[in-house]
Amino acid sequence: MRLEQGRDQNPSEQVLEAIARALQLDVEATEHLRALARPAVRKRPTRKADKASEGIRQLVMSWPDTPAYVQSRLHDVLVANPMATALCPSYREGKNMMREAFLNPAVRGMYRRDWDAIIAGTVAGLRALVGPDVDDPALAELVGDLSVRSEEFRRLWARHDVRRRTSGVSYLTHPLVGDLDLRHEKLAVTGSDGQILVVFHAEPGSRSAQALALLRAL
Repeated sequence: MRLEQGRDQNPSEQVLEAIARALQLDVEATEHLRALARPAVRKRPTRKADKASEGIRQLVMSWPDTPAYVQSRLHDVLVANPMATALCPSYREGKNMMREAFLNPAVRGMYRRDWDAIIAGTVAGLRALVGPDVDDPALAELVGDLSVRSEEFRRLWARHDVRRRTSGVSYLTHPLVGDLDLRHEKLAVTGSDGQILVVFHAEPGSRSAQALALLRAL
């Protein structure tokens, strides 16, 4: 769309509201639209290489029983504890979760339900994190690579959905411990450039909690 490409000429608030109504956008998507329409007032900061702070790294690694990792605004895994990697090998420092979701069949195979909603939400969450900075070279490289290699990604990216994902339930099947129903919490890391702390946990006393304990022992 012209607004996202920064080619429109300062549309009025009334025009933006009319577009939002016509597209039936929710509050978050409407705010994203307003940000896209104001490219002249923003200045992209010089971005340093994404790195988890030492405090966050220590926190994540101090949870021996709880799978947790930190991802950047572009979904690069910056730090992951051993339980996270044991839960899914893709939760490993240096991996990109967008590429893993769309290009690694093993990740899709872990989820026994809701896969279509998960990947749609992942793409919408990426748009929410990058906001109006759609011409970021690192984002362009990621989107370009995935667009070439995944028709599914091209279709979802073209929808322009915007939605932050904060919590939910992941229904997984692990090759060693079987089915796991785990809640995931996605928490913004304050003071960072869009980093997210992702934590998985099971209901106390549940079969999934027992399976997590077994996974740690293994």
